[in-house]
Amino acid sequence: MAAAPAAACPETLNIVSVDPIAAGAVALPLVVGGYAYVGYPISLAAIRLLKGARRVPTPHDVSAWPEITITVPCYNEERGIAAAIDRLLALDYPADRRHILVLSDASTDRTDEIVRSYADRGVELLRLPARGGKSAAENAAYPKLRGTLVVNTDATTVIPAHALKPLVAAFQDPTVGVASGRDVSIAAVQQEQSGGEAGYVGYEMWVRGLETAVDGIIGASGCFYGIRRDLYPSAFPEHLSRDFGSPLLARAAGYRAVSVESAVCGVPRTGALQQEYRRKVRTMARGLRTLWYQRALLNPLRYGWFAWMLASHKLARWLVYPASLVAAAGLAVAATRSLAALVLAAAAVAVLGLGWLGWQWPKERRAPKLISSIAFIVASNVAGVAAWWRALSGQQDAVWEPTRRAG
Repeated sequence: MAAAPAAACPETLNIVSVDPIAAGAVALPLVVGGYAYVGYPISLAAIRLLKGARRVPTPHDVSAWPEITITVPCYNEERGIAAAIDRLLALDYPADRRHILVLSDASTDRTDEIVRSYADRGVELLRLPARGGKSAAENAAYPKLRGTLVVNTDATTVIPAHALKPLVAAFQDPTVGVASGRDVSIAAVQQEQSGGEAGYVGYEMWVRGLETAVDGIIGASGCFYGIRRDLYPSAFPEHLSRDFGSPLLARAAGYRAVSVESAVCGVPRTGALQQEYRRKVRTMARGLRTLWYQRALLNPLRYGWFAWMLASHKLARWLVYPASLVAAAGLAVAATRSLAALVLAAAAVAVLGLGWLGWQWPKERRAPKLISSIAFIVASNVAGVAAWWRALSGQQDAVWEPTRRAG
């Protein structure tokens, strides 16, 4: 007897296979991020082996120390400005070759009064009459600058006494226009909500070391970096990032920027994940606008290695965030047709849930390491998406609110 025809079955979830387009969408941020965070450093390491590492001058190469100005932009830093100035005065550098200029962005507390008390020790106060933001304060500092080099830092950075000379010594190389310190995250308090920050800082400094060996870094540490006075812009756009923009301006002028391994600067961690989130949104949005402002540097025909490094280090990393939105849409579509995609979507929702749990974790209690790490990753990705929206929508935040770091 002939077999009966199979009964029509309602559409069910396929156990393994996934639509190729949806799979490509899901894989997009993994491919872009994998290249930016793994493939790019591996490529740098290979190039360094083939070309050999470029040397950065050390204090042993300096016969006479140049005159420098150290600028310290601040806003309402009465709690820490005295300690910051004391640290700068204790730096191992000839006192007659060092000028400290504190830039008060119209502070409303006792910051200005405290700074003025150091006038007899060579510390000068420049007060803005109205709040204009960090870049506005640094623009206003231009007529007050002395010497051939400008060193930028802030009120929360901890610079060891020995760290300034290696930074200045890098400029013995006439091709160097910007020299950046090496950030080290300081666990100032026993809070782990932003514990992922320390690991990322260490990774970033490793990549900068590779970039220095090959050609030059893409961005400088806003906590501690130096620039030739001739390259210091007197009218830098106030809504852009000067520490990212300075190496770009130097490259456009024919100089390179380097990271100085022994020019260590301690950066206290932010005290809460919410603070770190706001900082990331602000700094990345300003970074995106700065990259657009200097987009000509992405031309490999004119800028060679640097154009590739700029696209790999900055643009590729930042593209991961909009790519994650594409991936989320692709995963949502795939989850309606594939059991594997449904399981993956459920795992993604669980990760988001743990991130939300870490976000809401009480500040007075230490979060478990797993939760704090996941929360940091989730917050960083959400901040990246928010920064793209902020930059593309034209929102500008020239007036900055300094991140109040613990310690």
